Amino acid sequence: MSPRFLLDEHLKRSIQTQLRGIHVRLIGDEGVPPLGTPDPDILTWIEHNDYILVTNNRTTMPRHLAEHLQSGGHVPGVLCFPQRTSIGTYIKELRRMWNSFIPDQYRDVIRYLPEKRR
Repeated sequence: MSPRFLLDEHLKRSIQTQLRGIHVRLIGDEGVPPLGTPDPDILTWIEHNDYILVTNNRTTMPRHLAEHLQSGGHVPGVLCFPQRTSIGTYIKELRRMWNSFIPDQYRDVIRYLPEKRR
């Protein structure tokens, strides 16, 4: 089973288009939450639709995720990048994660990327 990624609306569509062969949707696309959807509703949507959220929202998303989990919710995962991350870094990290994916490895956690390599 391969992961499916949902890009936050503040991320560039070019990330999606350059990840051909990987299931990537962008908030606002048909069939996913519309632009302007509140974070708690996005977390509920990814829970019910089995998508890993990719965001650069390090300000409010951790709090919303904690509240979602405390209320009994679950998520396939949240990947959080710094605000000034290059498109190339998103592509490299998401490809790496897609290639090495193990089901449930990101379940109910927020992972801050890129990870520092030793």
